[in-house]
Amino acid sequence: MYFKDVYKYVLSLCRDEDTAQEVTQETFFKALRSIDSFRGQCRLYVWLCQIAKNTYYSHAGKAARTPIEESAAYLASGEDLEETLADKDSAFRIHRILHRLPEPYKEVFSLRVFGELPFRQIGLLFGKTESWARVTYHRAKLKIKEELS
Repeated sequence: MYFKDVYKYVLSLCRDEDTAQEVTQETFFKALRSIDSFRGQCRLYVWLCQIAKNTYYSHAGKAARTPIEESAAYLASGEDLEETLADKDSAFRIHRILHRLPEPYKEVFSLRVFGELPFRQIGLLFGKTESWARVTYHRAKLKIKEELS
């Protein structure tokens, strides 16, 4: 019931489909293993997203300690270098600005854009209303546009 939504949330964090799939599967494994510890103080979806977030951060920490050879994968892909650099440069600028945004703007923007979550679910994650999520997203977007100019 929640797999797709949790997957989208994880995808918004990591921006990699394979990693998101792996982390989501691990999240549900952990949730099933510790379902007795769920006290019902929040919605099940929020509890699952917290497990997913912690699982992703653990996974990202392990990945950061493991060297990855990206240049070989890039050369094998056969992409046009100039086109890729132009797109990656723009994306990098936006990600750098996003990284500097204060919370909750950073997470709300990421959940909406990368995770494609509806405002209602974003509001639920933060224990706020859908309107709060809309306003926060709009303000984050304005801050990003301001930094880009």
